[in-house]
Amino acid sequence: MPRGDKSSYSGKQRRQAEHIEESYAQRGAGRKKAERIAWATVNKQDGGAKGRNATPRGGKKSPSKAAGTTRAGGRAGSRSARSSASR
Repeated sequence: MPRGDKSSYSGKQRRQAEHIEESYAQRGAGRKKAERIAWATVNKQDGGAKGRNATPRGGKKSPSKAAGTTRAGGRAGSRSARSSASR
């Protein structure tokens, strides 16, 4: 997909960008600048393309955190493992 290709954006994102672009053009921004601002705004709001074929860079979704990860600054463990003073 070449740079600037908008095919992986959803219809909703395209409509939002079009509306934003028209708004900026009415305020006096040039067409190219208005388009650039519109797509930057859509990307910021939604985190990029959300269409059918959109995938994160690298092609796969990142794995979620493993269950039972440790808390910041402490050890993971059952409640019974702690002393009564620390409860």
